[in-house]
Amino acid sequence: MQDPSALFRLETDTDLADLRASTLVVALGGFIDAGHTQRLLVEHLLRTLDHTVVATFDVDQLIDYRARRPVMTFSQDRYTGYTDPSLALYRLVDDSGTPFFLLWGPEPDYQWERVVEAVTALAKALSVELFVTLYGIPMAVPHTRPVSSTVHGTTDELRSLGTRIFGTLNAPGSLSGLLEYRLGEQGRAAVGFVIYVPHYLAQGDYPAAAAHGLERIAEVGGLDLSPSGLELAAADSAHAIAAEVVESAEAAEIVRALEEQYDARLARLGDGENEGEEHEGLGAIDAGSLPTGDQLGAELEAFLEEIRRGRH
Repeated sequence: MQDPSALFRLETDTDLADLRASTLVVALGGFIDAGHTQRLLVEHLLRTLDHTVVATFDVDQLIDYRARRPVMTFSQDRYTGYTDPSLALYRLVDDSGTPFFLLWGPEPDYQWERVVEAVTALAKALSVELFVTLYGIPMAVPHTRPVSSTVHGTTDELRSLGTRIFGTLNAPGSLSGLLEYRLGEQGRAAVGFVIYVPHYLAQGDYPAAAAHGLERIAEVGGLDLSPSGLELAAADSAHAIAAEVVESAEAAEIVRALEEQYDARLARLGDGENEGEEHEGLGAIDAGSLPTGDQLGAELEAFLEEIRRGRH
């Protein structure tokens, strides 16, 4: 393996020991992020908290530009702008003055093991003790119920912060997943939160999921992070969706079926009737109680497209 330290460049003259913080939030996109949960959360953090760039990664070595072409601006007869891909390590300070780190940017296409080595080396130099990831997944949950999540991690203590929804399965890998796996091999602490996003809202912005993710990060990292901006956006989104549901009897029926399934499952979990039920979580799909896929596709996509067009 080539030298991992050659993948990044320090953007500060301050000794890394003087920048130390215990928590690193890793947000590298990946193959799934329903409701743009991760992006909305990161944008909120960078918009509301003081931050500086500690290091930047050489994306020319890591990104397949032809697979994910960067945006260029063309004006009449010439190119006038180019949006550079950026993968950077930020140092942020929460509302109480506690620092933490954020690794934010596109998931590298190449050299995953080398990136993992580079990130862990940087984290060690900065005295990071806990790595945190999160992303949204589409689940059969209604938007009218509180957002929930599940957890995975490298220690029993971290895994106890939530329930499990899966047994054993093979799934497409991600760099964040590989990082957590390698950290677990090293006996280091890493935790990931999987935020449930209503599957009919998975393609658009769902700020309620980002607000929930912010709360989980604050809880596990001992950070003071205000969710006010995300909560306002979530309220606006909920009002827009509710208005559309009211206008569609079939969409309302679909949401009502999801509510009934959610409430019934929550009641079973509360009563402890089936210990195995805990591992299915609130988003597990009971196919017999839901409308058909054709109904979901036709009705929900129709009214959500109206929201995206900004009709209200």
